[in-house]
Parts: sequence; structure tokens; C-alpha cells
Amino acid sequence: MLEKELIAAARLGNAAEISALIQRGATADARDETGATALLVATHANNVEAARVLVEAGADVNAKDHIGDSPYLYAGARGHLEILKITLAHGADLKSTNRYGGTALIPAAERGHVETVRTLIEAGVAVDHVNRLGWTALLEAIILGGGGDKHTEIVRLLIDAGADVNLADGEGVTPLAHAQRRRFGEIERLLIAAGAH
Repeated sequence: MLEKELIAAARLGNAAEISALIQRGATADARDETGATALLVATHANNVEAARVLVEAGADVNAKDHIGDSPYLYAGARGHLEILKITLAHGADLKSTNRYGGTALIPAAERGHVETVRTLIEAGVAVDHVNRLGWTALLEAIILGGGGDKHTEIVRLLIDAGADVNLADGEGVTPLAHAQRRRFGEIERLLIAAGAH
């Protein structure tokens, strides 16, 4: 029963209630019916203080639910920067992957979360990791991004971090070819300047 209350408190972001429940014996890694831990539930709602209390009580930042999301991976994918930083400070597994075989960096790049991408690069996430679709963070930023300022800045960050600008997708299409097809002029210029062909 305490575990159900803990999940509910995490969902609502009630950090004081979480502390009280843990003191009464609730397990920090209590799970709901989807396999999500209380920390992942708090992360879904971007409840920063609730997440902080759970992590300080020993919640596992890498514990995955039934679809392969962990607090670390979800925070990265959704751009929940404060929770991401908490997970990174408490043992986030930079090599862990989501259900698509991608690291946290790939969906962060796709969704245009500039500060999240910067934070993950600084943490040491592999910039050239390839997911099950055959895409890297650089490819996703181009293929699924809109070509605007945020995705252009992410491409710049990835290039500066040493991303392989000629690493093609599963069909052999390069980042440059994808940028040219979409008429992303600024991204195209960045790639060419970095040696893309």
C-alpha cells in the first residue's frame, strides 16, 4: 500500500509526502503496473523536487519500465534538464539504450533540446552511437528536425564534439545528402565545413 501511495505522490510531485512515505518504509524503487519506478513517474511529469528526494533515498536512475524507459533516458529524450542532471550525478549509465536501441542523445537531438544535447555531450555520451533505425544523433537532428535554429545549433554541437559527418544511415545516405534533400542550407554549410561529402 505504501508503494501505491509513493507512486501517487511522485505523480503529483509531492516531495514532502515522498519523504514521509520512505521514512515509513516505502521502497524508493516501488513500481506501478507499467513497470515504471516512482522516479520514472516523477520524471514523466518533470517533478524535479520529487525526483531529487527519490534519488537521495536511493532510487535507481537506470531502472527501466516495460518499454525500456529509465529516468535517465526519459529525462534526456524529453529535455527534462534538471532531472537529467540529477541522474547524471547519481550514476546514469551513459551506454544504456531505449527500445529503439538509441542513447539519450539521439531523441534529445531529434526533438531539438539544445541544452540537453550539450549536457549529454559534456557527460560523455557517445556521439556516433547508431540506433536500430541505422541513425545517429546527427542523422536524427537532420532527418526528423525542422532545419531551424535549434536543430542547426545541435548539428553544430555534435560536429564540435567530433561526430562523424560522413556516417551514413542504413541505406547509405549521408548526413549531407539528407540536409541537401531538405534544403537545410545552414546545416549543409556546417557539414561541408566539417569535411562532409
